[in-house]
Amino acid sequence: MSSSMVPACRLVRAESTFDGKQGFRYFEGIAKETVGSSGICMHLLTIPPGGRAKAHKHEHHETAIYVLEGEAKMWFGEKLEQVMEVKAGDLVYIPANVPHLPTNPTGKPTRAVIARTDPNEQESVVLLPELDALVP
Repeated sequence: MSSSMVPACRLVRAESTFDGKQGFRYFEGIAKETVGSSGICMHLLTIPPGGRAKAHKHEHHETAIYVLEGEAKMWFGEKLEQVMEVKAGDLVYIPANVPHLPTNPTGKPTRAVIARTDPNEQESVVLLPELDALVP
């Protein structure tokens, strides 16, 4: 096997950002686009005070979130009928294909690490504009 075919460890500094379909700006992290990953992506997210995502789901991948600092609410379910309050130190699991909409109703930023089982961060994101008005 030639040295060009041997997988290499990679360092990514969370300095660049990208705008996700969900309405938030993410710090670029581990993804197929940045390191060539084949089964995972991981990014940092800061939800600004009063910030709110667009209602969406991830059709084909699971999401795991670790809240680093701050507080947030996440509305979820077929009609966003359930709400979960999260704070620093909490871990959140979102199964594939579950509609959700995170918000930050506080006056301080909320920061989180987000990992997904799809290396292409935005590929299976489906916006659900018909659900946006269901969350106050």
